[in-house]
Amino acid sequence: MNWKDRCRAAAAEIHLADAILIGAGAGIGVDSGLPDFRGNEGFWKAYPPFKKAGMSFTDVANPNSFISNPRLAWGFYGHRYRLYSSTAPHRGFGILRKWADHKPKGYFIFTSNVDGHFQTSGFDANKVVECHGSIHHWQCSICCNEKISAMSDFQIDVDESTLLADEPIPRCPGCQEVARPNILMFGDSQWIETRTNDQVLRYNQWQRDVRPSKMAIIEIGAGNAVPTVRWECETVKQYEDGTLIRINPRDDDVPQDGIAIKANALDAILEIDKYL
Repeated sequence: MNWKDRCRAAAAEIHLADAILIGAGAGIGVDSGLPDFRGNEGFWKAYPPFKKAGMSFTDVANPNSFISNPRLAWGFYGHRYRLYSSTAPHRGFGILRKWADHKPKGYFIFTSNVDGHFQTSGFDANKVVECHGSIHHWQCSICCNEKISAMSDFQIDVDESTLLADEPIPRCPGCQEVARPNILMFGDSQWIETRTNDQVLRYNQWQRDVRPSKMAIIEIGAGNAVPTVRWECETVKQYEDGTLIRINPRDDDVPQDGIAIKANALDAILEIDKYL
């Protein structure tokens, strides 16, 4: 079957499903104009000053950078915060919500994205797991307390030519140490997980509540480089009566009985929607 035939098959499974799990990685945001940081070349294309400095994504997206070079760390995350806040999610999000809202046993979102675009698109915030945290929240970099607060507390100005944040950089009002986004970074032992853990508790309860049911597991733009979402979708497939639909232009290999759609997120969603 070609990819359009596979979209027709996916539509049939979604139509029959009582519940929908949407798993999403960075690839779903590419059609909105967001970078996916696929390898250092992708990172450097989005952030040329870091290529000039010889810094990789893992060098910058690291909790130690908030200690060693907080203006650089906040330059990167401040820029991302503004980018994600100002970018409108593509229309595929609204189509996914339409499918999900019509299911008698509802839906849940499991995403590694930190941009908050599912909530922006009208999905219920109580039905979203952000397994790597959120750019819209911050915490203390030395964990002087367990508090997680809204990023809108801060005014973050970034020099576009250097990608360095202007002073004053965000600081924890409790101890005056540098604040940081509540995002799971590389080599991160300081990430405060309480917000995400609360999301996971609601997600686990939903899975118990929907059994027994037929579930459509729609995984979009989740690659092998950071496979958290892929693993979750494959694990759910093992325990639920349903079909794994994997939409990915590159990493489209799928376990037996799954439906692999080798296409970009928006193209696949629009094609599937023709049959629903």
